[in-house]
Amino acid sequence: MMTSRREFLASAALAATPQPAPYFGLHPFIEANPKAVFIRRTNVPHKMDSAKKLEEGLKLAREIFVPLREPGVPTGHKIILKPNITSVRNQRPDVENWGTGTDPDFYEGLLMGLKELGLRRFYFAEANLYYAWHYRGFMDIHERHGVRMNEPEQRLDPSRRNPEINWATVPDPVVYRRIPHFAPAGDSDSWLLNIAKWKAHSMCLTQSVKNEQGLVAHPYVRFCPGWSMVTGAPAHMKQNIAPNAEQRVKAYFENHLRNGFNRYAAPDMQKVPPIAQEIWAHKTCDNQSVLKTGLAMIEGIYGRDGDGFGTGNDHMANIVMFSKHKFRLDVVGLWLGGHEPGNVNLYRIAKERGLTDTFNPWDVPVYEWVNGKAVPRKLPDFPRTPLKSPYLTMPGEPVYHLANERFDYDRFKV
Repeated sequence: MMTSRREFLASAALAATPQPAPYFGLHPFIEANPKAVFIRRTNVPHKMDSAKKLEEGLKLAREIFVPLREPGVPTGHKIILKPNITSVRNQRPDVENWGTGTDPDFYEGLLMGLKELGLRRFYFAEANLYYAWHYRGFMDIHERHGVRMNEPEQRLDPSRRNPEINWATVPDPVVYRRIPHFAPAGDSDSWLLNIAKWKAHSMCLTQSVKNEQGLVAHPYVRFCPGWSMVTGAPAHMKQNIAPNAEQRVKAYFENHLRNGFNRYAAPDMQKVPPIAQEIWAHKTCDNQSVLKTGLAMIEGIYGRDGDGFGTGNDHMANIVMFSKHKFRLDVVGLWLGGHEPGNVNLYRIAKERGLTDTFNPWDVPVYEWVNGKAVPRKLPDFPRTPLKSPYLTMPGEPVYHLANERFDYDRFKV
């Protein structure tokens, strides 16, 4: 007999034994292997089985987050939760659109597990689409657990002051010299948990690195429009754009053309053409150079193909991936999603800019997380779930496709 969600919540509350430890942290093996990616197989029979998804989130939290008596992260820190919350741009039934964002039940299970450690200062940060916060019940979850939420979609022009914004200075900017994040992102007493969704998007798959774009306040959060939000950005943004942004982006782009990287010859007449992809990648790298994440996770209980917003379908995969290293996590996610990571511009560019040491998924140690322990595995030990996307569609190619052409990692070491 299937346990109802309400019954599971009641039993979990009775079973919880809060720990009075002054600190918390990640499981020692995860801490000792910051460049590894961990994959946990879940056992959810149907994507709308709320109780089972919540159970999976709570069980995982109890295994990977641990109380500490000696210095770790103080339990009094502000815990920032960053799921993927995306609008739905069609009239299909909810069940057909559930995969456009992080699963709410799994997310609530993680939150419950963190609360068992004695953590109480939870914050949700997201720049976009307030109305979408109600979709899937995230507002209800946050109200149930006392999670503070920011004021979204603020316009950072000189006529509006906002004390809840933290500005970060990019050390080697290509596009953004300074970036505004919603507090408490950037506070010294904060810890960020990134719970991304495994889904297709115009940027191929939107995973942990892109998920943190949502921490950036408007209009800076608009990474995708190309030159219109660089050379054509509003006047009040100009002081925070690198003075040589146009020259540096063009130099990178022309070098990539000369190197013959796949898909730079894609036609300009598509939603995010090659130069816009280049700009998006550099804004993303600027953003990543100033963010510190405690743990990055990709929820793939069910993945989604399509455009990330409405077009597409969900596919049961029953995996959750996590790592302390976001770029390595994402290249494993790309490969398991049917793509070849070397064909996706962002990850090569991130290596060029020193934000990661590899974009080759075969360089990444992979472990299966089984009942609280890490078991060494190889990538082919896990089934691939093809998640077709509209990323840089080439002539004669279907709009939704896999960027899975062979990439010579030995030749293109960047």
